[in-house]
Amino acid sequence: MRFLVIGASGAQGGAVARRLAAQGHEVRGFSRSGKVPDGVRPFLGDLGDAERVKEAFDGVTHASVVLPMVYDTPTVSAYVRHVVDGARAAGVRRLAFNTGNRLPAAATGVTAFETRRRAAAALLDSGVPAVVLRPPLYADNLLAPWVAGPGVLRYPLPAGVAVPWLPHADLGAATAAALVRDGLEGATLDLGGPDAVTGPELAAMVRPGLRYEEQDVAEFAAALALVAGPGTAAEVAATYRWIRDAGDFFDAPRDVEERLGIRLTPLRDWTAAQHWGPA
Repeated sequence: MRFLVIGASGAQGGAVARRLAAQGHEVRGFSRSGKVPDGVRPFLGDLGDAERVKEAFDGVTHASVVLPMVYDTPTVSAYVRHVVDGARAAGVRRLAFNTGNRLPAAATGVTAFETRRRAAAALLDSGVPAVVLRPPLYADNLLAPWVAGPGVLRYPLPAGVAVPWLPHADLGAATAAALVRDGLEGATLDLGGPDAVTGPELAAMVRPGLRYEEQDVAEFAAALALVAGPGTAAEVAATYRWIRDAGDFFDAPRDVEERLGIRLTPLRDWTAAQHWGPA
């Protein structure tokens, strides 16, 4: 088996590439920067370049796809078309597509959701054996410097919203399993850790006595814009506004561990292993 990881320089794709390399697989990491995890062979390219994408798929048997944080509908459609063409030409045996977020059941008008919904549908309809993975929020987001401060944990969700936070390492394990486990072709799997916790419950896991505070979404977007750019930050902020207004959105999946043959990390164990800085 030979694996292609698209987006291997990012946090999500990097977690997948590390997991596959640790399992002893031959892994090719497609990225624009060439900065891939140890044990992964870099392949420089851009998803907008159809020929380069096809070259990346040459000789590949399995592929993990994470799209960049781009939400322009025609651009994302072109990216997906290039992936499908490359995977078909290579005769890929299994493709795992990570939507990057949990998708609401009905259309929302939020492009960060809807471009991924269309991408998932296009890949499942492409004729390439595919699995769609829909994660919730990533536990690693909580390590951003503006989240856990002295006495308070701040995140742009109402206190009562329960989230089955998923560490990036568990995303890597889930994706690696989805690529090779029998009987998953055509499946759409909602990922999520074994516990769904509210904001105050999360704060207590991080540090006893820590208070949870709902961060203003505009303030969150301003901080994100410094690292991701204002356009991307605005689109991501729109997803948080939608989740805020929807209320109970995240479910803790009941059978994903069994279907993938893995064990996901309890959130309490993950938080205990992190360095949260001064109290």
